[in-house]
Amino acid sequence: MTTDVAELTARMREFARARDWEQFHTPKNLAMALAGEVGELVAEFQWLTADESRRPAPDELARIRGELADVTLYLVRLADVLGVDLVEAAHDKLDENEQRYAADRYRGSARKAPHQT
Repeated sequence: MTTDVAELTARMREFARARDWEQFHTPKNLAMALAGEVGELVAEFQWLTADESRRPAPDELARIRGELADVTLYLVRLADVLGVDLVEAAHDKLDENEQRYAADRYRGSARKAPHQT
């Protein structure tokens, strides 16, 4: 099943509402839960080599998929609670990064650009 962010947001909102969990879904709690899930995702890669991380074994990939889903669900819920359109925010950030990291100056480089004011 393929879905867009709006459909996923609505499904998550209904999931929380049906369980009376909105009371617990404060931005603080959701951000903390998101950080925890990101930690679980990172743990899946912790002892893999760079090459192994590109081609995880099927059981590893299944666990990674589950952690990616958890991260996505908390991120979507947090954005919904805060009234942030994730796709719009991502496009805006990409626009900023295209300006900040000009392809002709940063091609093949991992250096960080100075902060713009």
